[in-house]
Amino acid sequence: MNKIVSVIVPAYNEENRIKSTLLALKEIDHIQHIYVIDDGSTDSTYISASSVSDVNVVRQPLNKGKGQALYEGLRLALNNSDIIVFADADLQESAKDVEKLIFPILENKADVTIAKFPSAKRKGGFGFVKKLAREGVYINTGVKIDTVLSGQRAFKREVLEQINYSYTGYGVELGMTIDILNKGYNIMEVDVNMYHNETGRDLSGFIHRGKQFWQILMVLVPKTITTKLKRR
Repeated sequence: MNKIVSVIVPAYNEENRIKSTLLALKEIDHIQHIYVIDDGSTDSTYISASSVSDVNVVRQPLNKGKGQALYEGLRLALNNSDIIVFADADLQESAKDVEKLIFPILENKADVTIAKFPSAKRKGGFGFVKKLAREGVYINTGVKIDTVLSGQRAFKREVLEQINYSYTGYGVELGMTIDILNKGYNIMEVDVNMYHNETGRDLSGFIHRGKQFWQILMVLVPKTITTKLKRR
């Protein structure tokens, strides 16, 4: 039986990149549905996404964060999909490598795949956020994963039907990863040649990573407390 594959693309102020991302996704034969959730953009993201044919674009009037955008996409995709992919709006032509995330699931080699990007071309932060996320996953699951914060993922539908949808902002990938591993599902990290808009060591970059650190910490603290109580 052919599997129905859907891609959810959360987008916020990506008018210059989203069209090329969607066109690259449309070139992947295995994908049947693409859902763009415009998360309250203040630019022309909605117009740019809507200009691509056969793409379902939903406009949220207010910016509610990446987590809520993904959940809105899942509300639309879960009923008619066997495999669901998360893809960021700023991948541009490199979105074609989403195909590499789909194959291991089609071949039943993994329940979930996560994209492992090449090394960044520019200096970003100092690794605190990534280290916090990796250590948080290990403490709560006993599993070591490098790509905890990667937003490019593919899932069997049954996995997404079994996890918590209460995570917000930048904590969504981390929270979902911990839940997935603790339920016994298999995650495979897949090398890809994707790229996206990188943050640098400037004020906006540090503000961005500060938000990431805080929102990730807010997911980890209650989970870690619960994990330690269970182990007593």
